[in-house]
Amino acid sequence: MEGTDYRVVFEKGGVYLHTSAKKHQDPDSLIAGVIRVVEKDNDVVLHWAPVEEAGDATQILFSKKDASGGDSCTSEEEPTFDPGYEPDWAVISTVRPRPRHSEPTRGAEPSSPRDSWAFSVSLGELKSIRRSKPGLSWAYLVLVTQAGGSLPALHFHRGGTRALLRVLSRYLLLASSPQDSRLYLVFPHDSSALSNSFHHLQLFDQDSSNVVSRFLQDPYSTTFSSFSRVTNFFRGALQPHPEGSAPDLHPAPDDEPEPGFEVISCVELGARPDVEREPPVTEEEWARHVGPEGRLQQVPELKARIFSGGLSPSLRREAWKFLLGYLSWEGSAEEHKAHVRKKTDEYFRMKLQWKSVSPEQERRNSLLHGYRSLIERDVSRTDRNNKFYEGPSNPGLSLLNDILLTYCMYHFDLGYVQGMSDLLSPILYVVQNEVDAFWCFCGFMELVHGNFEESQETMKRQLGQLLLLLRVLDPPLCDFLDSQDSGSLCFCFRWLLIWFKREFPFPDVLRLWEVLWTGLPGPNLHLLVACAILDMERDTLMLSGFGSNEILKHINELTMKLSVEDVLRRAEALYRQLTACAELPHNVQEVLGLAPPTEPRSPSPPASPLPLSPTRAPPAPPLPADTAPQPDSSLEILPEEEEEEGADS
Repeated sequence: MEGTDYRVVFEKGGVYLHTSAKKHQDPDSLIAGVIRVVEKDNDVVLHWAPVEEAGDATQILFSKKDASGGDSCTSEEEPTFDPGYEPDWAVISTVRPRPRHSEPTRGAEPSSPRDSWAFSVSLGELKSIRRSKPGLSWAYLVLVTQAGGSLPALHFHRGGTRALLRVLSRYLLLASSPQDSRLYLVFPHDSSALSNSFHHLQLFDQDSSNVVSRFLQDPYSTTFSSFSRVTNFFRGALQPHPEGSAPDLHPAPDDEPEPGFEVISCVELGARPDVEREPPVTEEEWARHVGPEGRLQQVPELKARIFSGGLSPSLRREAWKFLLGYLSWEGSAEEHKAHVRKKTDEYFRMKLQWKSVSPEQERRNSLLHGYRSLIERDVSRTDRNNKFYEGPSNPGLSLLNDILLTYCMYHFDLGYVQGMSDLLSPILYVVQNEVDAFWCFCGFMELVHGNFEESQETMKRQLGQLLLLLRVLDPPLCDFLDSQDSGSLCFCFRWLLIWFKREFPFPDVLRLWEVLWTGLPGPNLHLLVACAILDMERDTLMLSGFGSNEILKHINELTMKLSVEDVLRRAEALYRQLTACAELPHNVQEVLGLAPPTEPRSPSPPASPLPLSPTRAPPAPPLPADTAPQPDSSLEILPEEEEEEGADS
């Protein structure tokens, strides 16, 4: 760079361009490169170059691109789903690629095809930055220029999006759009533009002309009346400076203050209460609830007893049919018999549908053949150390196989997904009847079928809700996990997917599930079970200096070492501690079932963790028809609590 001074203030490798719209990217479609932020000639430039070019910083040409050319328009795409476990738990890819439309690059011919993808842009030309959804894979950013064009999406395979946004916040004000929590609007660091931005975003009920001056004089009261949270990025941008001195916009990267200042509505939790578990419900106690005509009486009291103590093993075969909705709590003995006869006939009619398919027909039915192969493989390794399923020709395995294939006939849209055999196995073990086990399994799947859906929105939502609960219960633990690139809680994926089936010994799984099936004390006790496990392990995690790999390894090594009674006791104590808080944020109340959920703006639940909100916000104005609905309308300035995908750094 002859005759010019420049300074690289940020550099990150492992930033890829995905140039193919295929579901599975082949190596040739992934272009590895380096992203840099460079101060040059009184300007600050963001530059990406492929690795062949990025090695020598002096050869990088920083030039503004013409608005009509050079900017590749890149459609946003979802990150590839990768839970971080063995292939069994990679349920299905959620990639829905859209075709990319790119304009031809003008100018001289590049030295290699990959060099043509290099780009640079002045930070002053940026209009917005779109961030990928929090999830279970690497993150990406899409930069939109003032001219309306999108630069190629930057995929951070080794993390770095938060660090890049942190550096950009020195030169720009990044404000989350009130209508799209993943879209950061870009504003310069001057108060007039900021005031106009407040007015444009309609963040304040009153006139916004004096917002900045009020913020500078009293940032806390102004913040609490208008924002959900404020980070130190925003505070630093508006910090008053001594008269005559200019703010230092370019501190050295190593001198940057550690992020973490966060103003959240104060959630003062009281002391955690002591909880004692009760003995299991016995057959004699159950019989006392059976009234005339075989109808169960005082059902809420009975459910409360099951929640607090579980069931004795001899009672499970009957009681699970009620807990899983196969038999009605209000029905008489005769009504139950009639219902079982009807359901038996229905089951065998569905079973006959796949039983009657000839091998020749199945060869032309790839879907059924795929289900059969997958089920046979999974059944052959499901709970084989349990006596009920051990041995090469065990009849229990045949029943597992038949029930799962029949479920494919019952639920055509969902079919069979890996992990379902883990949910059926304990039910068949307890009920020991093919028809009853099938309908009990269907009842269980009504609760968790979203875990196995292709979109994975339910799993993403649950991980977001778990993060929300954990942030209220234990902010230091959240900060630690965040600092170790584990804040997305992806190591909890298997817990939630199959309800801790592989985390506890088999008898403890039976106890845990029957407690969860009561629906008490709220709809998401399984999330508090996860919080309880993390709470039990917090000291080990935080005092050991574990990194992300060690955290994942430690969590996996907890398998079969947990006591279900200790976990349930702690989960109930966490619930009571939260519900005793008079100022519990509304979105936390929703997770616990203490408040009705806000009216959904889309058929699918929000995928990203919601920011804490002390009160229920007024309904947002309806979105335009062509705007994708988003989960929350609170303004955030670089929210710290929403963990990005994958191992970030």
